Amino acid sequence: MSVRAAVMTAPEKPVELWDIDDPVLEPGSVLLETLASEVCGTDVHLHKGRLAGVPYPIIPGHVSVGRIIEMRGVDTDATGAALQSGDLVTFYDVHEVCNACYHCTVAQQPNRCRSRRVYGITYSAHDGLLGGWAERIYLKPGVRTVRLPEWLDPDYLIGGGCGLFTGFGAIERSDLAMGDTVVVQGSGPVGISAAGFAVLRGAGRVIVIGAPDARLSLVQEFGADDVLSLENESIEARKAFVLDATDGRGADVVIEACGNPSAISEAFGLLRDGGTYVIAGHYTDTGTVEINPHLDINQKHIDVRGQWGTEFRHVVRSLNVLTKHHERLPFHRVIGKRYGLADTNAALADVAALRVSKAIVDPSC
Repeated sequence: MSVRAAVMTAPEKPVELWDIDDPVLEPGSVLLETLASEVCGTDVHLHKGRLAGVPYPIIPGHVSVGRIIEMRGVDTDATGAALQSGDLVTFYDVHEVCNACYHCTVAQQPNRCRSRRVYGITYSAHDGLLGGWAERIYLKPGVRTVRLPEWLDPDYLIGGGCGLFTGFGAIERSDLAMGDTVVVQGSGPVGISAAGFAVLRGAGRVIVIGAPDARLSLVQEFGADDVLSLENESIEARKAFVLDATDGRGADVVIEACGNPSAISEAFGLLRDGGTYVIAGHYTDTGTVEINPHLDINQKHIDVRGQWGTEFRHVVRSLNVLTKHHERLPFHRVIGKRYGLADTNAALADVAALRVSKAIVDPSC
């Protein structure tokens, strides 16, 4: 039996529909029927050729939701919950970390392991159904699955997608304290997620800078107190607003979630002395920016922290929070449009142009 998949053959080339053989299950593997897979900014970067070492052709889609069709010697998910055919699951897209290198064993930072592979990014389409833009997804032995509650609409997860986990990780990395004033730079899925989790963690005030207006309206549904428009307000006006809101001190925490280099230099003027800046949106090299190490960092005594990707704990913990607080985290509202496998070129174009807040690939469309 063959399975339809949308394949990105090379940078700047149209995505093609391929027929790929159904896999023969290995011991410890799982086969999913794909219900939904996201189109995130990373997929646009992949299509533009901005990531190094990508083994084109690939089946994109690194965050997905599926229903178990078949398992081979697997009876629980990665948290120990019982699994059976028909269950709804998601899975951690990072796979094949070595568990032996310095970063895995000493630093406890497996997201920096040089052996790591990622579904939808570092596996070739010739390796099989190892990405979400396909009717089925093959989970190799060792891939960490997480069963979703049957009552939880999977749109709540896939509407957040990669941004749900990344935003959660950025807030965790910030050491946000209850009562802190937080500024989030960016109103896309990562920024929306970061704002929502900042509210739930007890932030005293959450201010989001972004565009377009539709996204700013959406982030207010996640509890943001104030929104500042990139299109209608100047850098000076945004800085004045943040300083006025904090009695001239600046924000305790700033989260970069937009991937624009100009946000970096702006952030130092928004942050209080001794504050924390987490840079989570620069997954690819989008250029350089000028900073003054003395005035911007050292004299202000601030922490600048990078957040590269996510770890499995971010998946599990963010899903635990989402399960309990889904009414306060309406990620299903982030979904802007669903696309069939034949429409993935349009999905990429719409995401690149910010015409949709979140594009979803649904093979049933």
